[in-house]
Amino acid sequence: MHPTTGQIFISEFTGTAMLLLLGCGVVATAILKGSKGEGGGWLLINFGWGLAVFAGVYVAFRSGAHLNPAVTLALAITGPDNGGIPWSEVPIYFAAELTGAFVGAIVAWLAFKQHFDAEEDPGKKLGVFSTGPAIRNYGWNTLTEVVGTFVLVFVILISGGTPSGLGPLFVALLVVGIGASLGGPTGYAINPARDLGPRIAHAILPIKGKGSSDWGYSWVPIVGPFIGGALGALLFLALGGPGIFPGVS
Repeated sequence: MHPTTGQIFISEFTGTAMLLLLGCGVVATAILKGSKGEGGGWLLINFGWGLAVFAGVYVAFRSGAHLNPAVTLALAITGPDNGGIPWSEVPIYFAAELTGAFVGAIVAWLAFKQHFDAEEDPGKKLGVFSTGPAIRNYGWNTLTEVVGTFVLVFVILISGGTPSGLGPLFVALLVVGIGASLGGPTGYAINPARDLGPRIAHAILPIKGKGSSDWGYSWVPIVGPFIGGALGALLFLALGGPGIFPGVS
């Protein structure tokens, strides 16, 4: 039974909030001063984000668990005849994903409030909320986000026609793989809501010594993922869409 507009919003809101609570939480654990996980490193962050996706997908199962406007865009491009969604539902998905990401980031900040106060580096404080490049070059940074999101969307769409049966675990492992393989240059936002919602939260929260929210970079993790998601959907359709694997259900 297709979910109502209200069910879509609640499902995507709660799922994306869970994603960002756990995702921002693992970054805070790994980098903030005095955390018991301080210095946990890149792989801890990769696996934490993967498990955050795992939890978020289960929470948002009723709406299809997009949790990501780039995924929503891709599914609108594929359309209902190819397992996607109608364009009329896109705004409600976008609104739920953005507000869910915003709220999840705020709850993560509350959980680590004392460590935010103890941390002296404003860059680390922003790093809990949003992504930033290792080497700042807007063109190349955007390309990195395009590639990472293309992999995410295309592999998810392809996997829908295979008999793997792994469901949310597959998506979680895919996110871990993207982070480990392609995350180094930009921190792999691969999700416009994941970056923009928490960046807004960082800008408005009373975080001690927080510094800039780096709005000059903020368009990169929005534009790049949207382009990558669209390219993933278009290639999926060009290869035959759901008919790529004839006879597999």
